[in-house]
Amino acid sequence: MKRSIALLLVCIFAFEFAAFGGLGSDKTAYIGGTENQIKDGTEGTSSARDEKVFIFEFKGGKLEIPYDQVDDLEYGQKAGRRLGLALAISPWLLLSHKRKHFLTVGWKDAQEKQHAAVLELGKSVVRTTIATLEARTGKKVDFQDDEARKSGLGGM
Repeated sequence: MKRSIALLLVCIFAFEFAAFGGLGSDKTAYIGGTENQIKDGTEGTSSARDEKVFIFEFKGGKLEIPYDQVDDLEYGQKAGRRLGLALAISPWLLLSHKRKHFLTVGWKDAQEKQHAAVLELGKSVVRTTIATLEARTGKKVDFQDDEARKSGLGGM
């Protein structure tokens, strides 16, 4: 009986952590912006490896942002309490935080029309994305606060 209960609890914990895990550490999600062809919340991958464009690839398409047209970069984070997980499993989980990493990219197209995209970055791609975007665009990222600066620059 005790083994059955223990196994059940392990399964519940595994399910709940998967359900509330959020964005994968190497993924990117389009949160919103001026790009109507991309649905808010769409997940995919981003890459700054190309020498001319930043790429966000998602199921059904991709967004390419030329580095030479980028005029604004902003990074910030939002720490949210894991309320759903805490209520389902344990009130102790209210003490844990899930940090979200948001990058806003602003650029003008060939017709000088302003565009913007707010992207949520997985934690393993934040620093390299910021550093590469700064190098390739020649623009400095504006950090929303000191906590975002520490996270985005790796504690520098």
